[in-house]
Amino acid sequence: MLLSLMSTTLMAQGEDVGDMPTEPIPFGIGKPLIRYRYNKFDIVEGDTMWTYLLPELPVYAPLVFHSEKERKKFNRLVANVKRVLPLAKQALEILDETYAALESLPDKESKDRHIVEVEKEVKRKYTPEMKKLTYSQGKLLIKLVDRECNQSSFEIVKAFLGPFRANFYQIFAWTFKASLKKKYDPEGDDRLIERIVVQVEMGQL
Repeated sequence: MLLSLMSTTLMAQGEDVGDMPTEPIPFGIGKPLIRYRYNKFDIVEGDTMWTYLLPELPVYAPLVFHSEKERKKFNRLVANVKRVLPLAKQALEILDETYAALESLPDKESKDRHIVEVEKEVKRKYTPEMKKLTYSQGKLLIKLVDRECNQSSFEIVKAFLGPFRANFYQIFAWTFKASLKKKYDPEGDDRLIERIVVQVEMGQL
């Protein structure tokens, strides 16, 4: 199910100042942050002064666990996020590369051939990895693919493989009480997952 999704497989924002990404700056927490620079500068007493923007560093209140069971459940969620987040990010990379390649091809026939080749290669590369995922990790991966790619797994499969196969894989997922149409809700049901993902990305977990 998820393998077929990945086989077919666009954040930095400025404030209307034309910011330009430059080299990463080590931040001391395990992950470099990308530096952004305004496209204008100030002259202060004869010196050129550039203004730099840094991504926000989120600060969360400590979690309060009411039982050891709650703590263990949270720790399992952290482990699952660390396990599948790299796969979701790889799905985005594949999606970007596939989109770019298809844009460069001249006709539908060559595009269809390329999609078939991508599907074969990703199945070969990711089948062993996907087979190792637990049921919970598989459902989490569906959500994180939506987070990373800004579109559901169903939408991705439909775009590349067509509505028939998208619906087939959706029915297959449904038999396991999952859904390729599942959307990621960072402000609602998935707010704890979002907190964990952000902290993992920032090197805090």
